[in-house]
Amino acid sequence: MLRKKAVDGRSKSFGLAARYINEEQFIRAAHEVAEAGYRCVEVYSPFYIENLTDIFYQTRVRLHWDVLAGGIFGGTAGFFMQYFAAVLDYPLNIGGRPFNSWPAFIPITAELAILFAALSGFVAFLISCRLPQLNHPIFNIPEFKQATMDQFFLCVSAGDIKFHPERTKKLLEDTGAEDVYPVEQNN
Repeated sequence: MLRKKAVDGRSKSFGLAARYINEEQFIRAAHEVAEAGYRCVEVYSPFYIENLTDIFYQTRVRLHWDVLAGGIFGGTAGFFMQYFAAVLDYPLNIGGRPFNSWPAFIPITAELAILFAALSGFVAFLISCRLPQLNHPIFNIPEFKQATMDQFFLCVSAGDIKFHPERTKKLLEDTGAEDVYPVEQNN
């Protein structure tokens, strides 16, 4: 979801980020935020925490349709590229075989189908993950660099249906957060 600048020229809020020092407290807070009904939540941890991604609803990415479409397009393009060259543009009668000798077109058709399927799957994956994302608004919090060392962060997005600045801040403080930071959208 794209966020625009507020009407008065100030940057719009991206959400609220809470900092935790203790892993157990962080996991408990994630459970409480999920039970409160928040779904647009990002968690940051210095190491992998098992089953943390299962707490929040994860949208299912359906790449197989994109891969199928890329494969069909690549196979069709490969076949008609060869058909154009061998039948329409420069027909050669070699040994009495027909111009449209489709068995000879199979290897290139299959290779282009695989190539286009892989490329379309890769591009669809990047788009569905919103990558590359070179800068995130939470990086503007000076303490966030500790998320790679020994602290945990939980960010509730302002795009969440249940987000209300005061109530969400109170919820995060009640979960035992060391600090709660407002996260401003990048310009």
